[in-house]
Formats: sequence, C-alpha cells, structure tokens
Amino acid sequence: MRADELSARARAIHFSSLVLDAHADTPQRLFFDQFDLGRRDAEGCVDIPRLREGGVGAIFLALWVPVEITGAAATLRARSLLDVTLKQIKIHGADLALCTSSKEVRAARAENKIAVLLGVEGGHAIDSDFAILREFGARGVRYMTLTHNAATEWADSSNDAPRHNGLTDFGKQVIREMNRLGMLVDVSHVSDQTFYDVLETSRAPVIASHSCCRALCDAPRNLDDAMIKALASRGGVIHITFHDSFLSQEYANAKRALASEIASREQAVSEKVGENEAQNLMALQRLSDESIRAGKLPQVSWEKIVDHLDHAASIAGADHVGIGSDFDGAFMPAGMEDASKFPSLTEGLLGRGYADADIRKILGENTLRVMYDAQRIGEMPAPENP
Repeated sequence: MRADELSARARAIHFSSLVLDAHADTPQRLFFDQFDLGRRDAEGCVDIPRLREGGVGAIFLALWVPVEITGAAATLRARSLLDVTLKQIKIHGADLALCTSSKEVRAARAENKIAVLLGVEGGHAIDSDFAILREFGARGVRYMTLTHNAATEWADSSNDAPRHNGLTDFGKQVIREMNRLGMLVDVSHVSDQTFYDVLETSRAPVIASHSCCRALCDAPRNLDDAMIKALASRGGVIHITFHDSFLSQEYANAKRALASEIASREQAVSEKVGENEAQNLMALQRLSDESIRAGKLPQVSWEKIVDHLDHAASIAGADHVGIGSDFDGAFMPAGMEDASKFPSLTEGLLGRGYADADIRKILGENTLRVMYDAQRIGEMPAPENP
C-alpha cells in the first residue's frame, strides 16, 4: 500500500471509530488558569477544537491531587477540580456531554458531542472516607487511580517506599466499594504488590489508565509482561501513555544522568509559579524541549507510543490495550504534542498490519467494554457494604 493510500485508509478508520483517551490532566488548567475549553490554545494539549481535529470522541479528565496535599485539603482540591470541569461541560453543552456509562458515551457520539468522563487521580482525595468516595461516584466519577507518587494510608505507590506491602484491609474495602459503585479501579501509579492485591480483590475488570510497558522502558510506573498478562486475564485494559520518560529508555537514562541539574531547574520553576500545577507543567515542558534542542536529552518520537501499543497487544491481545495520553500532565513526544495528533496512532497501527477491528478496539472499544462490565458487576449482589 502506498503511503497516501495508507494515510487515507487510516483516516477513514480513525474518524469512523469511537476514539477514547483514558487520561488527561486538563482540569488543572481549568482550575488554575480559568482556561476555556472552547478556545484553541497555543499551549497545553486539550481543547474542543483540537479534540475535534484529532477525532477524539471521548476523554477521561483526571481530577489530580498532588501528594503534598492531604486530608480535607485533598478532598477540597478534587471537589474544586470537579466543579470547574462540570462548569465547562455546561458552558459548552453543544460540544460536550458528561457521560457516566458506555451507553451515554455512544449516545453523545450519535449527537456529535464529545463525551467527557471523570476520574479521580490519587486515592488520598477521599481522605479514607467511604462517604467521599460515594459522593464522587454520585457526581459522575467513573474511575479512581488508587495512588499517585506516594503511598496513601491504605495503598503503596510505585514511586514510594513500601508502607503496607500492597493494600491494607481498608484498601481492599475501597476496592470492593468501588466495585459496588460501578467505578473502575485504576492501577496506574500503584506498586507491584498493590497491583496484584487489587487483581485478587476486585470482582470487576481493572484498568491502568496511563502506563507503558516495562519491557521497553524500565520505569516502576510501567507494567511488566507478567502484570500485563495478569491484567488481561481478568478482563482488564492497559492504556498506553505518552510521557517521554515512560516511552523511551534512552530518554529515561539521560534524564537520570541529569537528575541534579533537572532538580535545580524544577525548583526554580516551582518557586516562580507557586502552586499552579498547570503553569508548572508547561514551564517544565519548555525546559525539556530546551534540553532536547541542546542535545542533553534525546528526542522521543510519537512512534514509540505505537511500539508500546504493539508490545502490549503481543502480550495481552488487542482486546486488552487502549490509550491514555496524560495530556496536560506529562512531557509529550515529537509528533504527539496535543489531541489533534491522534490520527497518527491509527496510521501507525495500520502500517504494522493491525486489522481494522483491532484498531477500533484499541482506540476506544476496549475501554467502553470494561466500563460496561464494571457497571454490570456493580449492579450484582455484593458482599455487605463497608
């Protein structure tokens, strides 16, 4: 197939598929910068015009709470992020629809609206309180990432020293309550032992909303082949993320070699922008770009994303792979700077011989399936509520 034929066929597949991005941190921009999703922006990764251009029909917006914020303040931050996100959906009701089920996502697509789904990133946001978990579920949250870069009071993180040897008994109760609520359990950011404890505890399929393959890039945030197989064996989905440090071993190694210099520059940025995580991330992205131009860090190509999609599919099968960009929350590779670039992934998969049906699964159908399964299981009789 000629390059132009491949591109045309890929676009036909892409724009007739329900493309779902399982993780973007755009609510930070809405909260700190009062960003308007209706405006195409020169910075950041996500807005309505670029979602339309990229053929993205559904997106999970993550309510991320930094690990330094704890207790009632963590809950307040998550609620604030939720409030501003719901406000944007209401303002742009002609383009956006809040969705809480696979059925609602498909209905939004039929109306030519972009389905917005909600996830909480960082289990510390519930402040070890089931009432808060239920509140988030009632307001539309459909997954929770159990940890971020530090352990919670009930679960260990991949980026922190073990405190609990996985999930505590309370943590297992959290999983059971999420099952009852029909919320997906997200194992991105958790420790390996927490991962296996979750699989053993959950009655519903589990997702990794934004993780890559450890076999290609040895980062603790990524899943190894055994974990990918175990996730798939329970019906789950690994969503490949776009962050340079999780895609490229070469980039990760170079960044580690520059750790002290990078830490110093990051501290300077933090002191300048304060607690505005949205501006902090964009400033750090610019620093990373400068380091790449200076030859201190290697350029990472968007094709690395396809490498990880391909590897995960070779391990788990195409039924258990999806996409979770981490837009507006991570450093993006060249050629995948924002949501408008999504069609490249379809062309990349098609170029590697993937069947149309398998491409559609990876682009979004797998995620809709696990949403349906989680909600169906939530409607079934369950053990006594905690």
